[in-house]
Amino acid sequence: MMPEYGNALLCLAFGVALLLSVYPLWGVARGDARMMASAGVFAWLLFICVAGAFFVLVHAFVVNDFTVAYVAGNSNTQLPVWYRVAATWGAHEGSLLLWVLLMSGWTLAVAVFSRPVPADIVARVLAVMGMVCAGFLLFILFTSSPFARTLPAFPVEGRDLNPLLQDPGLIFHPPLLYMGYVGFSVAFAFAIAALLGGRLDSAFARFARPWTLAAWVFLTLGIVLGSAWAYYELGWGGWWFWDPVENASFMPWLAGTALLHSLAVTEQRAGFKAWTLLLSICAFSLCLLGTFLVRSGVLVSVHAFASDPARGMFILAFMVLVTGGSLLLFAVRGHRVRSRVNNALWSRESLLLGNNVLLMAAMLVVLLGTLLPLVHKQLGLGSISVGEPFFNTLFSGLMVPFALLLGVGPLVRWGRDRPRKIRALLLTALVSTLALSVLLPWLFQDRIAAMAVAGMAMACWIAVLAVAEAVQRVSRGTKPPLSYWGMVAAHLGLAVTITGIAFSQNYSVERDVRMRAGDSVT
Repeated sequence: MMPEYGNALLCLAFGVALLLSVYPLWGVARGDARMMASAGVFAWLLFICVAGAFFVLVHAFVVNDFTVAYVAGNSNTQLPVWYRVAATWGAHEGSLLLWVLLMSGWTLAVAVFSRPVPADIVARVLAVMGMVCAGFLLFILFTSSPFARTLPAFPVEGRDLNPLLQDPGLIFHPPLLYMGYVGFSVAFAFAIAALLGGRLDSAFARFARPWTLAAWVFLTLGIVLGSAWAYYELGWGGWWFWDPVENASFMPWLAGTALLHSLAVTEQRAGFKAWTLLLSICAFSLCLLGTFLVRSGVLVSVHAFASDPARGMFILAFMVLVTGGSLLLFAVRGHRVRSRVNNALWSRESLLLGNNVLLMAAMLVVLLGTLLPLVHKQLGLGSISVGEPFFNTLFSGLMVPFALLLGVGPLVRWGRDRPRKIRALLLTALVSTLALSVLLPWLFQDRIAAMAVAGMAMACWIAVLAVAEAVQRVSRGTKPPLSYWGMVAAHLGLAVTITGIAFSQNYSVERDVRMRAGDSVT
């Protein structure tokens, strides 16, 4: 009976999600505080129902209930218990249930931790998140139920989990990645709430930015962990394979990075309002696109482990509905939240705008390279392959000016500033960068590659200016906020990443060797 309870809980969750989508919005329209406050109650009920259904599925895996088709297809009695738990999200149905569980968790978190936010904004935000939950719950109930039975005949042993997935990476990588994907729904919901209310100010950015940062951190951790897992599991080498599934997570990461910086401008200068809303819609839409690419199987990938082409079309339709509806709302009501601030050319917000444009251009390059083979084939023009040279050439070309602006941006004040104030610091940083970019490859390698020097110059420029600016602040006796140190850590992390890319791309060695069991190669 347990699987039937799980299915009943999902049905109940769908009903609660519908109520969450409608009732609080009705309360906003009527100005009824109690109706708006009901959104928090519905958020609790939604999470409890989905968490209960997820627990039922985990229980079925732990006790080897092979009367459940999903368990029989992805587990067996010899599988260690921690892999049985992780197998819950190892294939299509369970991974979607994990998505909805995390989505309901983010919804509950917004309800609990948004007490300083005006009640009408919270009601709108939770209603939008309820709509997204309802869409995915409908998909699970009608096409992807993880509780389908194998009765009356059922196997005494399961088919086992895919051997490639029997790795600690399965325990952490998908939940972290999904936490990032789903987390961007909060920024999306705040954007829709702002459009519905016709109001967007610095307080909006102050409310939305922590949620966006949390989602970005989770997505970053998921990508890093997935890269490490793929490196030893699939033996790729290199630094990025430009595989469609990799790109599916990289695109929302780029859009999310742009969104974080845009929210900073909205919070500090009340600028970039319409741009911030558009980025919020774009980031979550790219998360839905990534889910479609991974789940549908329309693109060939080396790690599409949970794809289903037929059911993937539902995700495509849902993505078109969410994205199209959001963009239509933006087109109709976006003018109400347009910024009235004129930005000086030499100001932090102008430099951040330049970085935003470069980040979104890089995202479009990745999007074009990922979807072009699919579009080309669907138009009957034959099969084509977009490989590493395309991505590396265009992406690297955009990252050079990006690194230049990234180093200078934190040194420039908000509003209007004068370049001569930081001229000496920039000259010192330039000399240090040129020296280090040649010295480091010479110290650690037997030759100096021109492209390695170029990559190291980008990394050193970012790192030197980040450290120099931090030292200046501390030496003046000012106490920077925690968010500042987070920015410094992120910029230094990017510098380390660029260093790794430069060395991997220019000094990696490939060899074909014949080996016997037990042999090793160094």
